[in-house]
Amino acid sequence: MWLLPVNPPPVPGMEIAFATRPANTVAGDYYDVFPRPASASANQSYLIAVADVAGKSIPAALLMATFQASLKTLSATPSSLAELVESMNSYACSNSQGGLRFTTALLAEYEPATRTLAYINAGHNRPILRHSSGSIERLDAGGLPLGITTDAIYQSGTVTWETGDWLVVFTDGVVEAVNEPGVDYGEERLISILNAGTETSPVKMLSHIMVDLDLFVGNTPQHDDITCLLIKAV
Repeated sequence: MWLLPVNPPPVPGMEIAFATRPANTVAGDYYDVFPRPASASANQSYLIAVADVAGKSIPAALLMATFQASLKTLSATPSSLAELVESMNSYACSNSQGGLRFTTALLAEYEPATRTLAYINAGHNRPILRHSSGSIERLDAGGLPLGITTDAIYQSGTVTWETGDWLVVFTDGVVEAVNEPGVDYGEERLISILNAGTETSPVKMLSHIMVDLDLFVGNTPQHDDITCLLIKAV
């Protein structure tokens, strides 16, 4: 847990909230938001990351720790988001036991000066971008999970960040949480919670999601790590 931030940093144009619940004592989920070093030729930007290492408990947590360390190191270099993800994949392949210990990840870079959010989805659950108009967009540009193959090709996507937009990034432990009859929580229920509370803050929205998730699963044991990151454009 000490590898994860306690509070989000101040990011111009964004309100942020995040939370995680490990299925066991330690977890393989990771999230972070932090500034990238600004250079004389580039605007200040912030890296947003949510990742899910295959497996649970200590082996997944150890690989998550190496993911966090490599991400912090590589993001400090003057590289594009695409170059960063390619480097992360190369490093992950050297520690994935031939692809068995892969990592799904959503890596994004936000520039407050241009209000653009570039992202690459490496095999992760597709984040939900709810525009202020009410339309839903899914962030699906990307490629394979990190650690599968060194020659993986990653496509990047870009969205314009507009006041009133919401971004929900989550791991599969959220939407695949099951209740006693064995029904998944599902993305549609998550979107309905989002639609019902767009005027609230990310902190309150996150609380609503977690409470609704608890009510849905009841006494069913948690079988996977749960992580959710919410961002509201202001």
